[in-house]
Amino acid sequence: MILVTGATGNVGRHVLAQLREAGAADVRALVRPGATHPHDGVDVATGRLDHPDGLDAALTGVGTVFLVWPFLTTDGAPAVLKAIGRHAQRVVYLSSIGVGGPEEPADPIFTLHADMERLIEASGLPHTVLRSDTLASNTLGWAEQIRGTGVVRGPLTAATAVVDPRDIAAVAVRALTDEAHVGATHLLTGPEVISRPEQVEAIGAAIGRELRFEEVPVPDARARMLADGRPPALVDALLSAAENRSTSTLVTSTVEDVTGSPPHSFARWARDHREAFR
Repeated sequence: MILVTGATGNVGRHVLAQLREAGAADVRALVRPGATHPHDGVDVATGRLDHPDGLDAALTGVGTVFLVWPFLTTDGAPAVLKAIGRHAQRVVYLSSIGVGGPEEPADPIFTLHADMERLIEASGLPHTVLRSDTLASNTLGWAEQIRGTGVVRGPLTAATAVVDPRDIAAVAVRALTDEAHVGATHLLTGPEVISRPEQVEAIGAAIGRELRFEEVPVPDARARMLADGRPPALVDALLSAAENRSTSTLVTSTVEDVTGSPPHSFARWARDHREAFR
């Protein structure tokens, strides 16, 4: 049995779908109480990672866990890993490509994932780590601005090799179903480095509209986000990319090496998701 956490998220839902396509019979989705789950034929367990005492029922009979950690701190992670260790034999963890890099100490997201990796290592659970670059699906947060004004306003973060969640899921499926990946750390990127303005341009091409990116200084963005009521820790995490990260030149062949298929370009992702921006 494979348990998929984050089952309704941008990566987890593709993991579920691709496991079913690959013929995996015993798949279970962990969903929060009240959440909807679109995949037929998948066992569903209700539970929350921030309530680890209630996870034993979801983990009963599970051998492998796809773990997405959705919080800004590792508080509670040791208890979750302990619960997993009572049942499962392997963990596949979705991490960040910034772990181990020079910007890790100054970046809350990189630091969080580094801490999670250390906790998983210390747990003794056999594991595989998927260090992902920026998710293409992050741009779904621009949809309202694109539909309303055609202008995306925000901080200008450094360009990276943005990766399609479907490609992360494809690698995850191999790691979840093949013990040969135990002990591996896979660095997952898209096929090319692309900036935020170039992403906006690609979305415009996909929907047949002229769009543009308008840079907002980080202090102005922080003031607006705080005024909207977002917690300061979340604001710091969201803006860390603009404040601390430099342009990346890293492009890996890992997706193709593991799956046999090249990664999707951001332009392809934009075309496949164009209805979200119309």
